[in-house]
Amino acid sequence: MTDAITIRGLRKTFGRTVALDGLDLTVREGEVHGFLGPNGAGKSTTIRALLGLLRVDAGTARVLGRDPWREATALHRDLAYVPGDVVLWPTLSGGETIDLLGRLRGGVDEERRRRLVARFELDETKKGKAYSKGNRQKVALVAALASRVPLLVLDEPTAGLDPLMEQVFQDELAALRAEGRTTLLSSHILSEVERACDRVSIVRAGVVVESGSLEHLRRLTRTRVQATVEDTPTRAEAAGWPGVADVALQDGRLSCTVDAEHLGGLVAELARRRVAGLTCQPPSLEELFLARYEGGSPVPAQARA
Repeated sequence: MTDAITIRGLRKTFGRTVALDGLDLTVREGEVHGFLGPNGAGKSTTIRALLGLLRVDAGTARVLGRDPWREATALHRDLAYVPGDVVLWPTLSGGETIDLLGRLRGGVDEERRRRLVARFELDETKKGKAYSKGNRQKVALVAALASRVPLLVLDEPTAGLDPLMEQVFQDELAALRAEGRTTLLSSHILSEVERACDRVSIVRAGVVVESGSLEHLRRLTRTRVQATVEDTPTRAEAAGWPGVADVALQDGRLSCTVDAEHLGGLVAELARRRVAGLTCQPPSLEELFLARYEGGSPVPAQARA
């Protein structure tokens, strides 16, 4: 598998502010890659550098095999970008805007465009100045999703959309992935990323502190287990089992967390105690994200998978 985006040691400062501090990022061809971090973490600066809108101080970036700063014009014919706050030409209709953006990107798939317009319930005849925020996002999304480009860069693309339209976006993103297209998805909606993405990268203070598949990242943190057993252990007993922590007992029901390495051993121990009910809940993306932001210094800890 080749890489659609490769960043190594990217650094950018604005005066005394360090926006990127040696950031590394790899987006594989054909995947949907989530790019996570709070405001000020360096996501937008990274995306601007990838689009050739910003010259970095150090490091290298290759997008579809090109240098985004030196080959920006050629690169933009092969990618579609949707920001979180779309600004349209005020006197052009939505349809005219989609046509214009499509021509810049080598044309659109007209059948897909018609389907997207219908699914997003977009009125193409309105002028740009008459659209609400959500409808401006729809225009940009239709133009991007209907294009024939191999790469989409989406920065908070569903801002202003209602839940039904977010589901349409998820469906269409899955269809593009099935076709082998590549997407870099930056979003603060963690459930959106969790549903859509093959891999995620978490950025903090200008560096990627974690990167890998959700399955792999979940192995780096703890699983919550709740169990009802006939032979109920004491709290002290359960706390002494390998890898177990956060033990609680209530009405004969055991609740605890366990690291991935010892999950099998815990399940075996519970089986010996005659399990009546068992729930194992892997950490959500939100828990993974918060775990990487709770204390500690932002030292990169790449976990590639």
